[in-house]
Amino acid sequence: MKIPGLSISLKRAVGISGVKNKVAKKLGVPTTKQGLERKIGDAVISAVVGKKRKRK
Repeated sequence: MKIPGLSISLKRAVGISGVKNKVAKKLGVPTTKQGLERKIGDAVISAVVGKKRKRK
């Protein structure tokens, strides 16, 4: 039986998620599919337009 509002992630408890996030920030490489797609899209747009877009 599940308790509503209570979930435990083994990865979070062990610290894998934190280490993964720290490495991603240091290297500048996104770890999610959405983040990777956004980064590639920005690079393509920058190459086509010829200048860097300003991020909010």
